[in-house]
Amino acid sequence: MIRKLAEKVHNGLSILAVASSEKSANLAQDLGIQLTTMAKVRKLDVYIDGADEFDSKLQLIKGGGGALLREKILAHNSKCNIIIADSSKQVMRLGNFRLPIETIPFATESIIAKLAELKLGPVLRKEKGVAFLTDEQNYIVDINIVEIDDIEAFNQFLIQIPGIVETGLFIGYTDILIVGKGDSTLIFKKDMK
Repeated sequence: MIRKLAEKVHNGLSILAVASSEKSANLAQDLGIQLTTMAKVRKLDVYIDGADEFDSKLQLIKGGGGALLREKILAHNSKCNIIIADSSKQVMRLGNFRLPIETIPFATESIIAKLAELKLGPVLRKEKGVAFLTDEQNYIVDINIVEIDDIEAFNQFLIQIPGIVETGLFIGYTDILIVGKGDSTLIFKKDMK
């Protein structure tokens, strides 16, 4: 999507963008997309991103790439949130993809112990044998939520645990979901039933 956006910029589209990760920022800059920061804008006109999993209620699991905190900040501060995904990411209920939770390093071991007590199978995400660090220098703990029925209440429960910065549950943020299925494209909107 960033590459296609860069083509539009090279053909005259004038935009100012905020990247959801350092990796995306580097690619955008390399391709000539002008970037700014959230500190310099009040509200984004549109936020476009992908999803690791989505359901029929347009609820998402995000954070597979480790940028869930920045992604949620951008989604919260946007007038319109557009998600692009292929049909393989659609599920009947969220949880086939393990839920990423961003935690501050100081509290991570106690959080893992608490989540293990709840039989959520917490696993500290690692990269090359060491704890994966987010762009905000936090850790990611991936958990199994396939047995959770009320994900909204569960999300609120998780956020109340000291040291959990944010979760990869994106509930109520998606305005438009564009799904690629074979050679066709399906579009779902928040107000559609």
